Amino acid sequence: MITVEGIGKRYQLGGARGIDPRDSLMSNVRAVMRGRGKPFWAVRDVGFTVDQGEVFGVIGRNGAGKSTLLKILSRITVPTEGRFTIEGKLGSLLEVGTGFHPDLTGRDNVYLNGTILGMRRAEVKAKFDEIVEFSGVAPFIDTPVKRYSSGQKVRLAFAVAAHLEPEVLIIDEVLAVGDMEFQRKSMGKMKDVASHGRTVIFVSHNMGAVNGLCHRCLLLDQGGVEMIGRTADVTRRYLERGDALRVSRKDVSDHAHQSDGQAKLLYLRWVDTDHKTIDQARVTDRFGLEIVHEVAASNVRPQPVVMLCNENGDQLFTTTPGLDSTMGYGLGTHTTTVWIPEHLLNVGTLYATVGLTTWLPNHQHQSLENIMSIEMMDDVSSPTFPIANQRLDGIIRPQLTWQVSGHPGA
Repeated sequence: MITVEGIGKRYQLGGARGIDPRDSLMSNVRAVMRGRGKPFWAVRDVGFTVDQGEVFGVIGRNGAGKSTLLKILSRITVPTEGRFTIEGKLGSLLEVGTGFHPDLTGRDNVYLNGTILGMRRAEVKAKFDEIVEFSGVAPFIDTPVKRYSSGQKVRLAFAVAAHLEPEVLIIDEVLAVGDMEFQRKSMGKMKDVASHGRTVIFVSHNMGAVNGLCHRCLLLDQGGVEMIGRTADVTRRYLERGDALRVSRKDVSDHAHQSDGQAKLLYLRWVDTDHKTIDQARVTDRFGLEIVHEVAASNVRPQPVVMLCNENGDQLFTTTPGLDSTMGYGLGTHTTTVWIPEHLLNVGTLYATVGLTTWLPNHQHQSLENIMSIEMMDDVSSPTFPIANQRLDGIIRPQLTWQVSGHPGA
């Protein structure tokens, strides 16, 4: 259904040689058009094929070229080099509410999007009730979309794209916005779409979702193809590569360019209960992640946010000190340790994504993906070790209280 051959996209960066701020705007535009700006390849020499009915994943760090590739395939931008072909009708969901007119109602935008996707009004009408029920915005369907929350917009946009039956559906990070119930419905719908012979390209930072949905996967790095293959192998490569590999302590101040300048992470390390640096922990031990960050602006109240996932990309949990606007850290440098209780996590390698967020209003200052890793080990001295030596199924391994009633041996 999709064939991509040597796709590349080059941009000219501003502020490069030949651009004089004293010149007129049009003079500088002409300079860039003549190629006098510094060239930057967002993607280059990318090639792959996707079969009919396949769910194909695209993963990579921020800036790897994922969104540029999808914009090319969606015909939003033209490649600088290479070619691609897509068989059949295409539907894209690249950003929240893409293609929605803010002054039109949800009802009007459903018909508008259907038309953009090439559907006749009668086809949209036949699917309309199903779309609205799936989106969960029925009470607001006659309200202008500009009054929708971001979650309501993305639910309605996804519902339109998924139910109007394009042969190829391109989805970028839709699961990052909706609530848990919507995420569950969306994953089920994408599996249903693929089971009916339609083709899906799915981009996400949620490795658990990628593993659960995708047959094969593409890993992009700095605009190029690092790996294509079986999803489990590619996501494992993605998690193991880079900064997180066997890191017990890390100076992350060199990642300041990834922050907004108002707050930034400085230093991270795994610690035991004596605050000694570790790179392994037993499942029976309490341990912590120490976070040092700096706040440079007085109008924000950042808090650390930590998300843990396992080696399969399953998200175990996300934790933060709180969602209260009165909480958070003021100007200066701060050290915080988040403690992870004993008898909770399973054996294996865990990866931590660490960020800084001001919650009310919600604003993310920085997020370092899979920046730290730690190895969880079994406790050979534990009385339960002989039966627990085989890895127990499940992404966590809590020690729970069992109560026995009745007469033993009865």
